[in-house]
Amino acid sequence: MPQITPRSTPELTPSLEELEAQQRRLVFRRFTHDDAWALGSLLVELARERQAPVAIDIHRAGQQLFHAALPGSTPDNDAWIARKRRVVERYGAPSYLVGARFRAKGTTFEDSSRLDPDTYAAHGGSFPITVEGAGVIGAVTVSGLPQLQDHRFVVEALEVFLGRTDG
Repeated sequence: MPQITPRSTPELTPSLEELEAQQRRLVFRRFTHDDAWALGSLLVELARERQAPVAIDIHRAGQQLFHAALPGSTPDNDAWIARKRRVVERYGAPSYLVGARFRAKGTTFEDSSRLDPDTYAAHGGSFPITVEGAGVIGAVTVSGLPQLQDHRFVVEALEVFLGRTDG
């Protein structure tokens, strides 16, 4: 009898269209200090359930409103958070999307952006906090997982949060 081996399905990389649709869809009506606390707490809850060794950060208008470092995270995660958040602040788009746009052009962010890679990282995990009528006012960032997982983790939390609060 032949042995059946389970196939491992590689994680599919989202298309530029899918990433851009996420950014258009995940918009807040408002974003307060209390919203930052609630969103950050949701991220911590999800990370604890999954035993994810992540650091979580929420910034608005240059002010850190939330930060948590879970078991297994390191000071390097805080450095990654800062670098990814600066990409969101500069480009007004998710850090993963910015990197994907460079890859779609056959290059990399590091090779073509002309920005210091010690200051900017177009790796997944930072997502703009966009408010209707105001635009991008901040960023929610996670670091500690592979970049696509960091991105998906933030998107999942935003979808849950915006569904729960209705924006």
